[in-house]
Amino acid sequence: MKIGIIGGGIAGLTAAYELAKQGHEVAVFEKEAELGGQASTFPVEGTRLERFYHHLFTSDRHIIQLINELGLSSKMRWIDSQVGLFHGGQVYDFVTPLDLLRFTPLSLPNRLWAGLVSVYLQRQADWQKYEGITAKEWLEKYAGKSVYKAIWEPLLRSKFGDSYDEVSMTWFWGKMRLRFGSRPKGMQKEQLGYMEGSFQLLIAELEKRIKELGGEVYTNAPVEQVVVKEGKATGLKFQVPSSRFQVPGESSTWNLEPETWNCNVIVATVPSFVFTEMAPELPSYYVGKLRHAKYQSALCLVLKMKRPLSHIYWMNISDPSIPFVAAIEHTNYMPPEVYKDRHVLYLSNYLPLGSPLFALSQDELLQKYLPHVQRINPEFDLDWVEESWLFRDDAGQPIITCHYSQQVPDHRTPIQGLYLANTSQIYPEDRGMNYSVHLGQKIAGIVHQFQV
Repeated sequence: MKIGIIGGGIAGLTAAYELAKQGHEVAVFEKEAELGGQASTFPVEGTRLERFYHHLFTSDRHIIQLINELGLSSKMRWIDSQVGLFHGGQVYDFVTPLDLLRFTPLSLPNRLWAGLVSVYLQRQADWQKYEGITAKEWLEKYAGKSVYKAIWEPLLRSKFGDSYDEVSMTWFWGKMRLRFGSRPKGMQKEQLGYMEGSFQLLIAELEKRIKELGGEVYTNAPVEQVVVKEGKATGLKFQVPSSRFQVPGESSTWNLEPETWNCNVIVATVPSFVFTEMAPELPSYYVGKLRHAKYQSALCLVLKMKRPLSHIYWMNISDPSIPFVAAIEHTNYMPPEVYKDRHVLYLSNYLPLGSPLFALSQDELLQKYLPHVQRINPEFDLDWVEESWLFRDDAGQPIITCHYSQQVPDHRTPIQGLYLANTSQIYPEDRGMNYSVHLGQKIAGIVHQFQV
């Protein structure tokens, strides 16, 4: 089969790689100058760094197996994580059960109960029993309002903003299973995985393998429309830069007329709201499911600093007055020496599309965040910041509501030969590189099954 893949993120590249291995002729079309999607990288101090922070869990078997298959396992580093919570003006370690017992904002009985509820959830295997209740309702009922307010409501708010109280307990259950699954047997501490040189190594190796198998990869090539004739997908229209030889990261000039790439099968890995515009021939019942998918946009301000902010790698913010939801200090995980002794800090947000923060420039956002960063560390000063970058993704986090499984669109669309594989369909798991790899493998299997 001749197969077009729309989107050069982890899912799209994995799907292309798997389909090329099966002997199909594939081509990947990525609108940006760089491959990788939400895992794409940019240069920092002679190496690469993800635009949006990434790591692996020890339970992420799909991507770990792929890394092994591609011969990149020697580049993986497994490091004890350092998680914290900023609550009531103070930073608390939140790594081991003992750290929970030291969390004095809760009474001792509540601390013990929070630990027992966590252990109970990570031992549950049936996610479907949680589909009909929100995380807020379940946690307030079974963990208690004090525990919910101090620990778990901040987690929900950090991902889902004002929609936090609509989120299904199934999503929360999945997070608890994943986090406990990242603790090797006999260890209390969580271990997280990162690739020496960044996950750009994985992206580049997938691109290389696709090309070695006869596939094509186009960047700066946004797809405008899926071509449909007599109910079948027959090609896609995409914009072509005036020069196909673009310098990575530089803007492109475009030809006025899009080109058409004819094919038998199309796999779209774009967000649902993009897919509806790209394929207007889709019937209304399928479009209704696509429009049910709501997203929080991801906004990341990345700072390169002379000094560390704290000793914490991943700091959740349990204070709604602070205008960012997490401070991820990458160089409290990977050593600063990798970045020429500079310190890398992500100030992370998940926001609705209409948030006024999106109207702020990079410098304006840094100025807005400044007094709040100083609440974490009063010594913090703008003089610490040598360089900064601002990144945004409008489909950063699907909002998982109750009975979500009933609204997930089928991977096989009603148009013959047209398939969809995006983060809104990763359920009951949550989005992440491991599940994007699994999604790419899954859609490749479906296409091969129904088209060959």
